[in-house]
Amino acid sequence: MKPIRLGMVGGGSGAFIGAIHRIAARMDGHYQIVAGALSSDPERAAASAAELGLDRSYADFNEMAQAEAAREDGIEAVSIVTPNHLHAAPAIAFLNAGIHVICDKPLTATPEQAQALAEAVRASRVRFFLTHNYCALPMVREARALVAEGALGQIRLVQAEYLQGWLTDEVDNKQAAWRTDPAQAGAGALGDIGTHAWQLAQFVTGYTPSHLSAEVSSIVPGRPIDDDARVSLRYASGAKGGLWASQVAVGQENGLSLRLFGTEAALEWRLQESERLILTPKDGPAQILTRAQDRSASYRTPPGHPEGYLEGFANLYSDIAAIIRGDTTDQDRVPGLMAGLSGMSFIAAAKASSAQDGAWVELGE
Repeated sequence: MKPIRLGMVGGGSGAFIGAIHRIAARMDGHYQIVAGALSSDPERAAASAAELGLDRSYADFNEMAQAEAAREDGIEAVSIVTPNHLHAAPAIAFLNAGIHVICDKPLTATPEQAQALAEAVRASRVRFFLTHNYCALPMVREARALVAEGALGQIRLVQAEYLQGWLTDEVDNKQAAWRTDPAQAGAGALGDIGTHAWQLAQFVTGYTPSHLSAEVSSIVPGRPIDDDARVSLRYASGAKGGLWASQVAVGQENGLSLRLFGTEAALEWRLQESERLILTPKDGPAQILTRAQDRSASYRTPPGHPEGYLEGFANLYSDIAAIIRGDTTDQDRVPGLMAGLSGMSFIAAAKASSAQDGAWVELGE
């Protein structure tokens, strides 16, 4: 099969996440990146495109969407790797042009943008995908399979955490600048990493909390956006949960973790040891499961040859390629609009609860 012709919005020279998406898209040979609106500045856009060897450069995503849709060799899908406030408008433009959209998370910066994007997705004949990359790691998919087959029994307790320390002080760089600007990010730790923890727990358990109580804080003096969020969760099943997302946890580099406790067993996964799961039966010793036990076969090298962050993105891109080509066998493990809307509902509910001194808020309100 010929590679899928891929475009990119954002991700110009010096951008972090754009480079990650490009590596992931190329890893399994399913895509060829041929066009981009890598910057709104024409000169920077052209220079970035030249660095990457792209055939076509645009400084305006609307122009790109219309021009590419009109070409016989135009792009078939586009990756949107801009700051949060610039997710909705480009995504809508390409959806309306009949081009599949692969968008970095969270869905958008505001509920209004999310609503507009949701309407465009539902009206479109093409697909929308959201890159929550951690759910594509092999042992996360194995954790999901274990839960689905009942290995834990009835889940009683859910604990998800995503801890970083890089924003403990004021940081003067491009990545920190937009993430700590409410106009560009919409939410701080809640949106940047909290939505990852939220989606991870939801993906593995299959449960969405019905209510939450939150304390959302700006720990660093003068910071205009949240950098720490502590959230209690209630599930309709009776299960209880907790979620902690912080970017001011000194010493934590990328501490994403998930712990589940059921009536028959407990399950633990940590990103920094991403190739193993700890399964502890109620009446037995802990078992360490490795990629040798992963039934999803979401890997490229034999067990014992570490894979990680980039490969998780690549797994998503490969699954997306299959869906675009018509194979929907594994589409349930690829995040899309509903995952994005759930993340936005989480952010809104957490903010609303915190504003009411931690009052319990129903999801969706």
